[in-house]
Amino acid sequence: MDASRVPNRYMRTPEAGRYLSLSGRTLEKHRTYGTGPRYRKIGGRVVYAVSDLEAWADQGAQTSTTDPDGGRVRAARRHEAESQAQSA
Repeated sequence: MDASRVPNRYMRTPEAGRYLSLSGRTLEKHRTYGTGPRYRKIGGRVVYAVSDLEAWADQGAQTSTTDPDGGRVRAARRHEAESQAQSA
C-alpha cells in the first residue's frame, strides 16, 4: 500500500496491530520502550497514522539475510545500551 495515495488515516492500537500483523500488546510494549512507530494521543486515546506505521515497518526492509543495514526495527524490549545510558 502506498501511503502517499491514501489520506492520512488514524488507527487505534488493535487495528494498527492487525495492519502490521502484530498484536496490540506488542505495540503497547513498543510505546513503553520507545522502539515502535510514532503515535499520537488525541483525547487520551492513542492513535497511529497509516503513514507512520508504514515508515516504521520500512525501517526493517532488507534485500538479503546478509544485508548490513537490515534489522533496524528493534524488538519491543529495553535495549542494553539504552538501559546503561538511563542508569548513568
